[in-house]
Amino acid sequence: MAEDQRSALLRASKPATKELFSTLIAANHILHYHQVVDAYGHISVRNPQNPATFFLAKSLAPALVSSREDLEEYHVSDASPVDKDAPKGYAERFIHSEIYKKFKGVHSVIHAHSEVVLPFSISSIPLRPVFHMGGVMGAQCPIYDIQQHYKSSDPLHSLLVTNEHTGAGLAAGFNPSTMLAKGTNLIRSFVTSQSTQVPEFPSSPTVLMRGHGFTCVGATIEEAVQTTAMLMQGSYNVGLVGERFGRGEKETGPAKHEDIKYLNDRECKDAWTANQGHAERPWKLWCAEVANSGLYTNDLGPPPGA
Repeated sequence: MAEDQRSALLRASKPATKELFSTLIAANHILHYHQVVDAYGHISVRNPQNPATFFLAKSLAPALVSSREDLEEYHVSDASPVDKDAPKGYAERFIHSEIYKKFKGVHSVIHAHSEVVLPFSISSIPLRPVFHMGGVMGAQCPIYDIQQHYKSSDPLHSLLVTNEHTGAGLAAGFNPSTMLAKGTNLIRSFVTSQSTQVPEFPSSPTVLMRGHGFTCVGATIEEAVQTTAMLMQGSYNVGLVGERFGRGEKETGPAKHEDIKYLNDRECKDAWTANQGHAERPWKLWCAEVANSGLYTNDLGPPPGA
């Protein structure tokens, strides 16, 4: 038996740890506390003992996730529950399964409908970082237009990712080969790469979803949450810059997004490399905030590093 197969069998024979579930519960609370999610939105984690499955809350508002019993295990292959008697789950769990299927290095996925990023999903102004803390989200966020991925058999064009083919289209958007302007309103979309070489971790950690929200990924739960936090802050900052130019504070007239000095590819990469070594600092703060808010319950206790 090959060594990698033996290691996989040994991992699969051990259950996921209490610490993993505690961290996932805390992440649900942090995302709600910072208004990234409300009654909708979700975060998952790949099973470290069995990469072919992942854990995701049952059909609950993230703020109400509180125990191991609130978390369900799903197959990466088709988003079906491991427990055939599992109760109703999130309709958009295919977002998670298809991303895990495509990128082996992704171990946590977040999807949310935050309104702060919505304008960037429907306009010609790209969402790009303007300060060093935003480098984690990449030099520019691709935009997924689900309209290009429906099949004639899809009964509803609801913008929700509720099957494998729309989920696969979203997953491909994390590693786009080109960006195109589509239609007169210049909504941006992507053409997926024809290359069979798929990196373990995608080139774009965040994808905006036209008229819907966003999805982001991380190598860990903590990294995915931090990427999301920087995405929210970056969206707010770019919006402020646009408003300032629009008020005529620049003598040349109304705003043009090319007037904004964005981080380049090298700066984004290096800024995240520098900040990655201090990722535990905001994580500890966020854990303390939810632990002392009085709203959230984590039956498994504080996560490691809290």
